[in-house]
Amino acid sequence: MNLDEVLHYRRSVRVFDKTKPIDPEKVKHCLELATLAPNSSDMQLWEFYHITEPGLLAKVSHACLGQKAVSTALQVVVFVARRDVYRKRARFVLDFERENIRRYSPEERQAKRIKDRELYYGMLMPFVYARFFGLLGLLRKLLANVISIFRPMMLEVSENDMRVVAHKSCALAAQTFMIAMANEGYDTCPLEGLDSRRLKRALKLPHGAEINMVIPCGIRDGNKGIWGERCRVPFEEVYHKLE
Repeated sequence: MNLDEVLHYRRSVRVFDKTKPIDPEKVKHCLELATLAPNSSDMQLWEFYHITEPGLLAKVSHACLGQKAVSTALQVVVFVARRDVYRKRARFVLDFERENIRRYSPEERQAKRIKDRELYYGMLMPFVYARFFGLLGLLRKLLANVISIFRPMMLEVSENDMRVVAHKSCALAAQTFMIAMANEGYDTCPLEGLDSRRLKRALKLPHGAEINMVIPCGIRDGNKGIWGERCRVPFEEVYHKLE
């Protein structure tokens, strides 16, 4: 399928055919493709939990309120936002960027570019993602609003704002995964209706991890899991061309 066909094929399928298994290695490959999704500052604050074990699938289904999309799925992927590992990911990206610059940048520009990355990933990212009962976020908001008086400045820097940023990036990975799955002829259904506390407990996630969405996977059972035609607001209502 070409991209147009893939996007039209992908639907949120709510009932899967349990007699038609899907290849876990292909699902894993689709998750590898998901890591190519764009994300804020390349921080990659995400994790993917690919579940195939029947006992754990039952626990996930229970935490997802018994929805048929999960109870009929033979495999489930849980997308998790990991804002709490920002220091580790910033160090990883910084180490990568140092080597990247040494390999591909002109020698006379390397020192400045490395210094810029060290400032960005060594100082700015740890400051922007740091949390302390909302107080650091208030400090960042105050600084950003003062700076914006004199020049354009990003204002969404509170602790809650950065939580939103992490979840947006994770959702981009989830969307990339679903498109990759559709290209394999596999179906998915993104779910947010769930008991996050029970699901975190079932997956043994640390306190700082946050469930982004659950995506059951499989092959659609005829038309049982597709509720008629796809509903979309008229394009003219959402498209605005500014000339």
